[in-house]
Amino acid sequence: MSKKSKPQPTAFYKEPGPKLDEESPFESMMERFRFAADILELDEGMFQYLASPVKQVIVSVPVVMDNGKIQVFEGYRVIHDNVLGPSKGGIRFAPDVNLEEVKALAAWMTWKCAVVNVPFGGAKGGIRCNPKELSKSELERLTRRYTANLLDVFGPDRDIPAPDMNTDEQVMAWIMDTYSMNSQRTETAVVTGKPIILGGSQGRKEATGRGVVTVTLAALNKLGIMPNKTEVVVQGFGNVGAVSAELMHEQGAKVIAISDISGGYYNPDGIDIPKAIKYMNDNNRSLEGFPEADKITNEDLLELKCDVLIPAAKEDQISKHNAHKINAKIIAEGANGPVTANADSILEENGVMVIPDILANAGGVTVSYFEWVQDRQGYFWTEERVNRRLNRMMRNAFDNLYQVCDEHKITMRQAAYVYAINRVAETLKLRGIYA
Repeated sequence: MSKKSKPQPTAFYKEPGPKLDEESPFESMMERFRFAADILELDEGMFQYLASPVKQVIVSVPVVMDNGKIQVFEGYRVIHDNVLGPSKGGIRFAPDVNLEEVKALAAWMTWKCAVVNVPFGGAKGGIRCNPKELSKSELERLTRRYTANLLDVFGPDRDIPAPDMNTDEQVMAWIMDTYSMNSQRTETAVVTGKPIILGGSQGRKEATGRGVVTVTLAALNKLGIMPNKTEVVVQGFGNVGAVSAELMHEQGAKVIAISDISGGYYNPDGIDIPKAIKYMNDNNRSLEGFPEADKITNEDLLELKCDVLIPAAKEDQISKHNAHKINAKIIAEGANGPVTANADSILEENGVMVIPDILANAGGVTVSYFEWVQDRQGYFWTEERVNRRLNRMMRNAFDNLYQVCDEHKITMRQAAYVYAINRVAETLKLRGIYA
Protein backbone atom coordinates (compact mmCIF):
# COMPACT_ATOMS: atom_id res chain seq x y z
CA MET A 1 0.00 0.00 0.00
CA SER A 2 1.40 3.38 -0.92
CA LYS A 3 1.80 5.74 1.98
CA LYS A 4 1.64 9.47 2.15
CA SER A 5 4.12 11.37 4.25
CA LYS A 6 2.96 11.82 7.82
CA PRO A 7 0.57 14.72 8.33
CA GLN A 8 2.33 17.72 9.78
CA PRO A 9 1.41 18.59 13.37
CA THR A 10 -1.30 21.20 13.32
CA ALA A 11 -1.45 24.49 15.14
CA PHE A 12 -3.14 22.62 17.98
CA TYR A 13 0.21 21.07 18.84
CA LYS A 14 2.01 24.37 18.64
CA GLU A 15 -0.09 26.34 21.07
CA PRO A 16 1.86 28.43 23.55
CA GLY A 17 2.56 26.81 26.88
CA PRO A 18 5.10 24.62 28.58
CA LYS A 19 7.24 22.49 26.28
CA LEU A 20 6.04 18.90 26.31
CA ASP A 21 8.51 16.32 27.50
CA GLU A 22 9.29 13.59 25.00
CA GLU A 23 7.84 11.05 27.39
CA SER A 24 4.77 13.00 28.51
CA PRO A 25 1.48 11.07 28.32
CA PHE A 26 0.18 13.49 25.70
CA GLU A 27 3.20 13.14 23.44
CA SER A 28 3.21 9.34 23.80
CA MET A 29 -0.41 9.25 22.72
CA MET A 30 0.22 11.68 19.85
CA GLU A 31 3.23 9.72 18.55
CA ARG A 32 1.04 6.64 18.23
CA PHE A 33 -1.81 8.66 16.75
CA ARG A 34 0.46 10.07 14.04
CA PHE A 35 1.66 6.59 13.08
CA ALA A 36 -1.90 5.30 12.73
CA ALA A 37 -2.98 8.40 10.80
CA ASP A 38 -0.15 7.74 8.35
CA ILE A 39 -1.18 4.09 7.87
CA LEU A 40 -4.79 5.18 7.28
CA GLU A 41 -3.71 8.07 5.02
CA LEU A 42 -5.94 10.52 6.85
CA ASP A 43 -6.25 13.86 5.12
CA GLU A 44 -5.19 16.97 7.01
CA GLY A 45 -8.73 18.01 7.96
CA MET A 46 -9.61 14.61 9.43
CA PHE A 47 -6.27 14.53 11.24
CA GLN A 48 -6.98 17.91 12.85
CA TYR A 49 -10.52 16.91 13.82
CA LEU A 50 -9.53 13.65 15.48
CA ALA A 51 -6.50 15.16 17.20
CA SER A 52 -8.33 18.12 18.73
CA PRO A 53 -10.54 17.85 21.80
CA VAL A 54 -14.16 18.82 21.23
CA LYS A 55 -14.29 20.73 24.51
CA GLN A 56 -11.84 21.73 27.25
CA VAL A 57 -13.29 23.16 30.46
CA ILE A 58 -11.36 24.66 33.37
CA VAL A 59 -13.38 25.61 36.44
CA SER A 60 -12.55 27.24 39.75
CA VAL A 61 -13.98 25.19 42.61
CA PRO A 62 -14.36 27.24 45.80
CA VAL A 63 -14.86 25.20 48.96
CA VAL A 64 -15.59 26.29 52.53
CA MET A 65 -13.13 24.20 54.52
CA ASP A 66 -13.85 22.73 57.94
CA ASN A 67 -12.01 25.63 59.58
CA GLY A 68 -14.40 28.10 57.92
CA LYS A 69 -11.87 29.44 55.42
CA ILE A 70 -12.42 29.42 51.67
CA GLN A 71 -10.00 27.47 49.48
CA VAL A 72 -10.18 27.53 45.67
CA PHE A 73 -9.24 24.43 43.68
CA GLU A 74 -8.86 24.07 39.91
CA GLY A 75 -10.97 21.49 38.10
CA TYR A 76 -10.86 20.16 34.55
CA ARG A 77 -13.09 18.29 32.15
CA VAL A 78 -11.95 17.48 28.63
CA ILE A 79 -14.26 15.92 26.05
CA HIS A 80 -11.97 14.61 23.35
CA ASP A 81 -14.61 13.11 21.08
CA ASN A 82 -18.35 12.36 20.96
CA VAL A 83 -18.75 10.97 17.43
CA LEU A 84 -19.59 7.41 18.54
CA GLY A 85 -21.87 8.53 21.37
CA PRO A 86 -21.86 10.43 24.68
CA SER A 87 -18.36 10.95 26.06
CA LYS A 88 -17.14 8.72 28.86
CA GLY A 89 -14.23 8.97 31.27
CA GLY A 90 -13.08 9.07 34.85
CA ILE A 91 -12.47 11.90 37.30
CA ARG A 92 -9.24 11.93 39.30
CA PHE A 93 -8.29 13.88 42.42
CA ALA A 94 -4.55 14.45 42.67
CA PRO A 95 -2.11 17.30 43.41
CA ASP A 96 -0.40 16.96 40.02
CA VAL A 97 -3.49 16.88 37.80
CA ASN A 98 -3.04 19.23 34.84
CA LEU A 99 -4.72 20.00 31.53
CA GLU A 100 -2.12 18.22 29.37
CA GLU A 101 -2.53 14.98 31.33
CA VAL A 102 -6.32 15.20 31.19
CA LYS A 103 -6.21 15.82 27.41
CA ALA A 104 -4.06 12.73 26.89
CA LEU A 105 -6.28 10.56 29.06
CA ALA A 106 -9.42 11.82 27.30
CA ALA A 107 -7.94 10.86 23.93
CA TRP A 108 -7.00 7.44 25.31
CA MET A 109 -10.63 6.98 26.33
CA THR A 110 -11.81 7.73 22.79
CA TRP A 111 -9.58 5.04 21.32
CA LYS A 112 -10.29 2.63 24.19
CA CYS A 113 -14.05 2.81 23.65
CA ALA A 114 -13.60 2.39 19.89
CA VAL A 115 -11.30 -0.62 20.31
CA VAL A 116 -13.88 -2.59 22.31
CA ASN A 117 -16.80 -1.34 20.18
CA VAL A 118 -18.51 0.54 23.00
CA PRO A 119 -20.74 3.40 21.70
CA PHE A 120 -19.03 6.15 23.72
CA GLY A 121 -16.61 8.93 22.96
CA GLY A 122 -13.72 9.81 25.24
CA ALA A 123 -13.48 12.24 28.14
CA LYS A 124 -11.52 12.76 31.34
CA GLY A 125 -11.71 15.07 34.32
CA GLY A 126 -9.90 15.95 37.47
CA ILE A 127 -9.42 18.34 40.36
CA ARG A 128 -5.99 19.50 41.43
CA CYS A 129 -6.02 18.71 45.15
CA ASN A 130 -4.51 16.38 47.71
CA PRO A 131 -7.43 14.23 48.87
CA LYS A 132 -5.35 12.84 51.75
CA GLU A 133 -5.36 16.31 53.29
CA LEU A 134 -9.14 16.72 53.00
CA SER A 135 -11.80 15.50 55.40
CA LYS A 136 -14.73 13.51 54.08
CA SER A 137 -17.04 16.52 54.37
CA GLU A 138 -14.53 18.70 52.50
CA LEU A 139 -14.29 16.06 49.74
CA GLU A 140 -18.07 16.01 49.49
CA ARG A 141 -18.31 19.81 49.18
CA LEU A 142 -15.48 19.79 46.63
CA THR A 143 -17.19 17.08 44.55
CA ARG A 144 -20.62 18.68 44.67
CA ARG A 145 -19.36 22.14 43.68
CA TYR A 146 -17.28 20.68 40.83
CA THR A 147 -20.40 18.84 39.63
CA ALA A 148 -22.56 21.97 39.92
CA ASN A 149 -20.02 23.90 37.82
CA LEU A 150 -20.27 21.23 35.10
CA LEU A 151 -24.04 20.68 35.02
CA ASP A 152 -24.16 21.84 31.41
CA VAL A 153 -21.41 19.35 30.48
CA PHE A 154 -22.46 16.19 32.34
CA GLY A 155 -25.53 14.18 31.39
CA PRO A 156 -26.53 10.57 30.59
CA ASP A 157 -26.76 11.50 26.90
CA ARG A 158 -23.85 13.99 26.92
CA ASP A 159 -20.92 13.14 29.20
CA ILE A 160 -20.73 10.36 31.78
CA PRO A 161 -18.06 10.46 34.53
CA ALA A 162 -16.63 7.45 36.37
CA PRO A 163 -14.13 6.77 39.18
CA ASP A 164 -10.41 7.21 38.59
CA MET A 165 -7.37 7.94 40.73
CA ASN A 166 -8.45 8.77 44.32
CA THR A 167 -12.16 8.72 43.50
CA ASP A 168 -14.57 5.92 44.33
CA GLU A 169 -18.20 4.81 44.62
CA GLN A 170 -18.95 7.46 47.24
CA VAL A 171 -17.66 10.27 45.03
CA MET A 172 -19.81 8.96 42.17
CA ALA A 173 -22.83 8.88 44.50
CA TRP A 174 -22.28 12.56 45.36
CA ILE A 175 -22.02 13.45 41.66
CA MET A 176 -25.19 11.53 40.85
CA ASP A 177 -27.10 13.13 43.72
CA THR A 178 -25.94 16.68 42.88
CA TYR A 179 -26.89 16.25 39.23
CA SER A 180 -30.22 14.64 40.19
CA MET A 181 -31.14 17.42 42.65
CA ASN A 182 -30.53 20.04 39.97
CA SER A 183 -32.46 18.00 37.38
CA GLN A 184 -35.29 17.40 39.88
CA ARG A 185 -35.33 13.72 39.00
CA THR A 186 -33.09 10.77 39.84
CA GLU A 187 -30.56 10.27 37.04
CA THR A 188 -28.62 7.11 37.87
CA ALA A 189 -27.16 6.90 34.35
CA VAL A 190 -25.24 10.20 34.69
CA VAL A 191 -22.26 8.38 36.27
CA THR A 192 -20.95 4.83 36.42
CA GLY A 193 -18.96 3.07 39.11
CA LYS A 194 -21.74 3.74 41.64
CA PRO A 195 -22.62 1.60 44.65
CA ILE A 196 -24.84 -1.36 43.70
CA ILE A 197 -27.76 0.04 45.70
CA LEU A 198 -27.69 3.25 43.61
CA GLY A 199 -27.71 1.49 40.25
CA GLY A 200 -24.16 0.20 40.04
CA SER A 201 -23.34 -2.98 38.16
CA GLN A 202 -22.32 -6.35 39.48
CA GLY A 203 -18.73 -7.15 38.50
CA ARG A 204 -17.69 -3.50 38.07
CA LYS A 205 -14.87 -3.49 40.64
CA GLU A 206 -13.15 -6.54 39.14
CA ALA A 207 -13.86 -5.60 35.51
CA THR A 208 -10.53 -4.00 34.60
CA GLY A 209 -8.44 -6.82 36.06
CA ARG A 210 -10.73 -9.43 34.53
CA GLY A 211 -10.36 -7.78 31.13
CA VAL A 212 -6.56 -7.78 31.49
CA VAL A 213 -6.62 -11.52 32.13
CA THR A 214 -9.02 -12.25 29.24
CA VAL A 215 -6.74 -10.63 26.66
CA THR A 216 -3.63 -12.10 28.30
CA LEU A 217 -5.06 -15.60 27.95
CA ALA A 218 -5.90 -14.84 24.30
CA ALA A 219 -2.30 -13.72 23.70
CA LEU A 220 -0.88 -16.81 25.41
CA ASN A 221 -3.07 -18.94 23.15
CA LYS A 222 -1.66 -17.18 20.05
CA LEU A 223 1.87 -17.91 21.27
CA GLY A 224 1.04 -21.53 22.10
CA ILE A 225 1.72 -21.12 25.85
CA MET A 226 -0.52 -22.92 28.34
CA PRO A 227 -1.71 -20.77 31.29
CA ASN A 228 -0.58 -23.43 33.79
CA LYS A 229 2.94 -23.26 32.33
CA THR A 230 3.12 -19.49 32.65
CA GLU A 231 5.18 -17.31 35.00
CA VAL A 232 3.65 -13.94 35.74
CA VAL A 233 4.96 -10.69 37.24
CA VAL A 234 2.50 -8.00 38.39
CA GLN A 235 3.63 -4.46 39.15
CA GLY A 236 1.06 -2.72 41.31
CA PHE A 237 -1.21 -4.56 43.73
CA GLY A 238 -4.18 -2.22 43.78
CA ASN A 239 -7.56 -3.16 42.41
CA VAL A 240 -6.37 -3.94 38.86
CA GLY A 241 -3.12 -5.67 39.80
CA ALA A 242 -4.55 -7.76 42.64
CA VAL A 243 -7.52 -8.95 40.57
CA SER A 244 -5.26 -9.74 37.60
CA ALA A 245 -2.86 -11.68 39.82
CA GLU A 246 -5.67 -13.59 41.52
CA LEU A 247 -7.37 -14.57 38.25
CA MET A 248 -4.07 -15.65 36.66
CA HIS A 249 -3.37 -17.67 39.82
CA GLU A 250 -6.80 -19.33 39.41
CA GLN A 251 -5.83 -20.23 35.82
CA GLY A 252 -2.89 -22.19 37.20
CA ALA A 253 -0.23 -19.60 36.38
CA LYS A 254 2.70 -19.10 38.74
CA VAL A 255 2.78 -15.49 39.93
CA ILE A 256 6.44 -15.05 40.87
CA ALA A 257 6.44 -11.35 41.82
CA ILE A 258 4.08 -8.61 42.94
CA SER A 259 4.62 -5.07 44.17
CA ASP A 260 3.05 -1.99 45.67
CA ILE A 261 4.35 1.36 46.88
CA SER A 262 6.40 -0.42 49.58
CA GLY A 263 8.44 -2.29 46.94
CA GLY A 264 8.53 -5.60 45.09
CA TYR A 265 8.15 -9.13 46.49
CA TYR A 266 9.69 -12.05 44.61
CA ASN A 267 9.35 -15.80 45.07
CA PRO A 268 10.59 -17.98 42.18
CA ASP A 269 8.43 -20.85 43.45
CA GLY A 270 5.28 -18.75 43.16
CA ILE A 271 3.33 -16.52 45.52
CA ASP A 272 0.08 -17.62 47.14
CA ILE A 273 -2.00 -14.72 45.82
CA PRO A 274 -5.09 -15.17 48.05
CA LYS A 275 -2.73 -15.17 51.03
CA ALA A 276 -0.99 -12.01 49.75
CA ILE A 277 -4.36 -10.27 49.29
CA LYS A 278 -5.41 -11.22 52.82
CA TYR A 279 -2.06 -9.98 54.18
CA MET A 280 -2.50 -6.67 52.36
CA ASN A 281 -6.04 -6.20 53.63
CA ASP A 282 -4.95 -7.01 57.19
CA ASN A 283 -1.96 -4.67 56.93
CA ASN A 284 -3.64 -1.35 56.06
CA ARG A 285 -3.69 -2.09 52.33
CA SER A 286 0.08 -2.56 52.18
CA LEU A 287 2.39 -5.48 51.34
CA GLU A 288 5.09 -4.04 53.63
CA GLY A 289 6.80 -6.93 55.42
CA PHE A 290 5.09 -9.70 53.38
CA PRO A 291 6.96 -12.74 54.74
CA GLU A 292 6.61 -15.26 51.92
CA ALA A 293 8.74 -13.50 49.30
CA ASP A 294 12.08 -11.72 49.01
CA LYS A 295 12.07 -7.93 48.91
CA ILE A 296 13.22 -6.38 45.62
CA THR A 297 12.80 -2.95 44.06
CA ASN A 298 10.00 -2.10 41.68
CA GLU A 299 12.69 -1.45 39.05
CA ASP A 300 14.19 -4.94 39.49
CA LEU A 301 10.72 -6.48 39.37
CA LEU A 302 10.14 -5.14 35.85
CA GLU A 303 13.30 -6.86 34.62
CA LEU A 304 12.54 -10.36 35.93
CA LYS A 305 12.42 -13.18 33.40
CA CYS A 306 8.79 -14.21 32.93
CA ASP A 307 6.14 -15.05 30.36
CA VAL A 308 3.73 -12.26 31.27
CA LEU A 309 4.45 -8.85 32.78
CA ILE A 310 1.43 -6.86 33.93
CA PRO A 311 2.38 -3.26 34.75
CA ALA A 312 -0.70 -2.13 36.70
CA ALA A 313 0.75 0.73 38.72
CA LYS A 314 1.63 4.09 37.16
CA GLU A 315 2.40 5.52 33.75
CA ASP A 316 5.89 5.73 32.20
CA GLN A 317 7.32 2.67 34.00
CA ILE A 318 9.00 1.22 30.90
CA SER A 319 10.91 3.74 28.79
CA LYS A 320 13.90 3.83 26.46
CA HIS A 321 16.07 3.67 29.59
CA ASN A 322 14.98 0.18 30.69
CA ALA A 323 13.03 -1.33 27.76
CA HIS A 324 16.07 -3.33 26.63
CA LYS A 325 16.16 -5.02 30.04
CA ILE A 326 12.60 -6.38 29.85
CA ASN A 327 12.58 -10.20 29.90
CA ALA A 328 8.86 -10.86 29.37
CA LYS A 329 7.26 -12.47 26.32
CA ILE A 330 4.01 -10.53 26.81
CA ILE A 331 3.34 -7.16 28.43
CA ALA A 332 -0.34 -6.59 29.29
CA GLU A 333 -0.77 -2.93 30.19
CA GLY A 334 -3.07 -2.88 33.21
CA ALA A 335 -2.25 0.78 33.86
CA ASN A 336 -2.69 3.72 31.49
CA GLY A 337 0.52 4.49 29.62
CA PRO A 338 3.01 2.30 31.52
CA VAL A 339 5.15 2.03 28.35
CA THR A 340 6.36 5.26 26.75
CA ALA A 341 6.28 5.75 22.99
CA ASN A 342 10.07 5.74 22.75
CA ALA A 343 10.17 2.24 24.26
CA ASP A 344 7.82 0.69 21.69
CA SER A 345 10.43 0.06 18.99
CA ILE A 346 12.89 -1.46 21.49
CA LEU A 347 10.29 -3.93 22.74
CA GLU A 348 9.25 -4.73 19.17
CA GLU A 349 12.87 -5.46 18.17
CA ASN A 350 13.20 -7.77 21.17
CA GLY A 351 10.07 -9.72 20.21
CA VAL A 352 7.93 -8.65 23.15
CA MET A 353 4.19 -8.68 22.44
CA VAL A 354 2.63 -5.62 24.06
CA ILE A 355 -1.12 -5.72 24.65
CA PRO A 356 -1.77 -1.97 24.75
CA ASP A 357 -3.60 -0.18 27.52
CA ILE A 358 -6.45 0.89 25.26
CA LEU A 359 -7.30 -2.79 24.91
CA ALA A 360 -5.84 -4.47 28.01
CA ASN A 361 -7.52 -2.27 30.61
CA ALA A 362 -10.72 -1.57 28.65
CA GLY A 363 -12.66 -4.00 30.82
CA GLY A 364 -13.52 -1.12 33.15
CA VAL A 365 -15.15 1.05 30.50
CA THR A 366 -16.88 -2.01 29.02
CA VAL A 367 -18.64 -2.80 32.29
CA SER A 368 -19.25 0.95 32.76
CA TYR A 369 -21.15 0.72 29.48
CA PHE A 370 -23.06 -2.27 30.85
CA GLU A 371 -23.92 -0.23 33.96
CA TRP A 372 -25.18 2.67 31.83
CA VAL A 373 -27.31 0.28 29.76
CA GLN A 374 -28.76 -1.31 32.91
CA ASP A 375 -29.55 2.10 34.40
CA ARG A 376 -31.26 3.21 31.21
CA GLN A 377 -33.33 0.01 31.11
CA GLY A 378 -34.00 -0.18 34.83
CA TYR A 379 -33.15 -3.88 34.59
CA PHE A 380 -30.03 -5.33 36.18
CA TRP A 381 -27.94 -8.35 35.27
CA THR A 382 -26.32 -11.06 37.36
CA GLU A 383 -22.56 -11.01 37.87
CA GLU A 384 -22.30 -14.16 35.78
CA ARG A 385 -23.99 -12.42 32.83
CA VAL A 386 -21.81 -9.32 33.22
CA ASN A 387 -18.61 -11.42 33.26
CA ARG A 388 -19.71 -13.55 30.33
CA ARG A 389 -20.49 -10.50 28.17
CA LEU A 390 -17.26 -8.79 29.26
CA ASN A 391 -15.15 -11.81 28.32
CA ARG A 392 -16.84 -12.05 24.92
CA MET A 393 -16.33 -8.37 24.08
CA MET A 394 -12.70 -8.35 25.22
CA ARG A 395 -11.85 -11.50 23.28
CA ASN A 396 -13.59 -10.19 20.15
CA ALA A 397 -11.61 -6.96 20.45
CA PHE A 398 -8.34 -8.89 20.79
CA ASP A 399 -9.18 -10.96 17.70
CA ASN A 400 -10.04 -7.82 15.72
CA LEU A 401 -6.69 -6.22 16.57
CA TYR A 402 -4.75 -9.39 15.88
CA GLN A 403 -6.30 -9.47 12.41
CA VAL A 404 -5.20 -5.84 11.80
CA CYS A 405 -1.71 -6.85 12.99
CA ASP A 406 -1.58 -9.57 10.36
CA GLU A 407 -2.99 -7.36 7.62
CA HIS A 408 -0.54 -4.47 8.08
CA LYS A 409 2.38 -6.37 9.70
CA ILE A 410 2.39 -4.01 12.66
CA THR A 411 2.39 -4.35 16.45
CA MET A 412 -0.68 -4.82 18.63
CA ARG A 413 -0.44 -1.24 19.84
CA GLN A 414 -0.21 0.13 16.33
CA ALA A 415 -3.12 -2.10 15.33
CA ALA A 416 -5.20 -0.79 18.23
CA TYR A 417 -4.74 2.82 17.14
CA VAL A 418 -5.32 1.99 13.47
CA TYR A 419 -8.53 0.09 14.30
CA ALA A 420 -9.86 2.68 16.73
CA ILE A 421 -9.02 5.76 14.67
CA ASN A 422 -10.44 4.18 11.53
CA ARG A 423 -13.69 3.38 13.33
CA VAL A 424 -14.11 6.95 14.57
CA ALA A 425 -13.05 8.43 11.21
CA GLU A 426 -15.49 6.26 9.24
CA THR A 427 -18.32 7.20 11.62
CA LEU A 428 -17.44 10.87 11.25
CA LYS A 429 -17.49 10.58 7.46
CA LEU A 430 -20.99 9.09 7.58
CA ARG A 431 -22.26 11.69 10.06
CA GLY A 432 -20.59 14.61 8.30
CA ILE A 433 -19.72 18.00 9.74
CA TYR A 434 -22.71 20.09 10.85
CA ALA A 435 -22.48 23.71 9.74
